[in-house]
Amino acid sequence: MQHPDPKREKLTIIVAQVFISCMMAFLMTLIFSILPFGFGPGWFATWMRHWLTAWPVAFVFSLGVGPLAFRLAFLLMHRAQNGA
Repeated sequence: MQHPDPKREKLTIIVAQVFISCMMAFLMTLIFSILPFGFGPGWFATWMRHWLTAWPVAFVFSLGVGPLAFRLAFLLMHRAQNGA
């Protein structure tokens, strides 16, 4: 049985964070661009400007928050399995 390569696994997590942060920033900025302005003139340009700003910020934050979230989930699930 082949063991996973830790470097490849780490790279996979980072690539997944790129996709997740892109999709989340895309959807969140869509919602928050439509709510105050509706689909008025210029909404698409406003949305794209917000998305291009939000995506790198979301990616950087995901690098810090992601490991914390996984750790908290592990602790929660481990505690639930042990009946504590």
